Amino acid sequence: MTDIKDLFKKANAIIENDHIVYTSGKHGSVYLNKDALYPHTELASEVGKMFAEKYENEDIDIVVAPALGGIILSQWTAHHLSKIKNKEILGAYAEKDSEGTLVLKRGYDKLVAGKNILVVEDITNTGGSIKKTIQVTEEAGGKIVAACVMINRSPETVTSETMGAPFDALGVIEAEALEEDICPLCKENIPVNTEVGHGKKFLAGK
Repeated sequence: MTDIKDLFKKANAIIENDHIVYTSGKHGSVYLNKDALYPHTELASEVGKMFAEKYENEDIDIVVAPALGGIILSQWTAHHLSKIKNKEILGAYAEKDSEGTLVLKRGYDKLVAGKNILVVEDITNTGGSIKKTIQVTEEAGGKIVAACVMINRSPETVTSETMGAPFDALGVIEAEALEEDICPLCKENIPVNTEVGHGKKFLAGK
C-alpha cells in the first residue's frame, strides 16, 4: 500500500532542520511543502485515491475541502470515489470571503444540503481550517460522514473529539510548534525560511 510520506519524499516536499513559521504563527524546524507535491498530478491523484480507498465503504455524496490546496484534494478524491462506487461523487470547496471568514459560495451551500459529506484537507497543525470547513458544511445542512487529512502533525490535540466529527489521517508526522517568545531557533538567531510557510509575512511584521 502507498505510504503518504513516500509521496512527499518523491516530490522532495519534506523540509527538515530549518526555521519555519507556520500558518498558525508558531515556529518549528520541519515543513511539509504540499505545494511541491501538487504540481505532480500523478502524485496528487494518488493522494486522492488513498482518501477514496479509505472511505470506499462509506455512503458519500460530496467531498468538501478548504481552499486553496484542498480544492485539488477534493477533486481527485471525488474522481476516484466515483470510479470505485461507479456513480458520480461531487467535489466542492469552502473559501474565505472578503472578511476572511470561511464560507461555502458558488451555490455549494445548496449543493451540500441534505447530502453525506467527506471533508478532506492537506496538513493540519491546529486543525483550524478543517474544523471550520466541517462547521460551515453542517450549517449548510450537510451531514459529515468523516473528515480526513493527508498528514496530522498534532495527533494528541487534533482528534475526532476536537473536530466534532469522525476524524483520521493518511499519515502522522509529529513536529513541535512553539510560540515565537520560546522558540529556540529564534534565540539562536537562525534565519527564518522565507520561501515556504509564513516566514516572509512574519519578518515583514517585525
